[in-house]
Amino acid sequence: MSTEMTVDSDVVEREVRQWLTEAVVGLGLCPFAAKPLQEKRVAIEVSRAATAEDLVNDLHRALCRIEETAVSVLETSLLVVPDMLQDFYDYNDFLDIADAVLQEGDWEGEIQIASFHPGYQFGGTEKADPENFTNRSPYPIFHLLREDSLEHAIAAHSDPDGIPDRNIALLREMDAAALKLLFPYCFK
Repeated sequence: MSTEMTVDSDVVEREVRQWLTEAVVGLGLCPFAAKPLQEKRVAIEVSRAATAEDLVNDLHRALCRIEETAVSVLETSLLVVPDMLQDFYDYNDFLDIADAVLQEGDWEGEIQIASFHPGYQFGGTEKADPENFTNRSPYPIFHLLREDSLEHAIAAHSDPDGIPDRNIALLREMDAAALKLLFPYCFK
């Protein structure tokens, strides 16, 4: 886990918000994201951590914040890590630490962490496979989700089990130019 780059926090937040608006909501990759985003109940927290210990502390603070804040104010939180974990395998390894933080804080069953990364790659896929773009983001991101909110959203959706297949089909239909436009950070 090394420090790879430093990008201004305002730029990071703007790029993440653009990804949320254009890719996640715009393509409908997550049909549950539009409402909280429109209602400004999505926090984008930029971690300036340069060490695993600092990132654990930032993750712990973000988890405490979501736990202590009413859902009417804060539905979900994205902890963005622009200065480390640029290598997907380092990021993937850190997910074990993030899960340990959930366990130690007794947040299992209340909050879960979804993972997003510019180099995201599902097991059994090739790096360029379109389905990987469902979890590709401008920076490494730990998405903190309230389990109750997620369960309500899934229950209200007509076909929650079909979402992944729909997303994969949508991304497979897109040509390279469209993918580059929506996910430019994946083609640097």
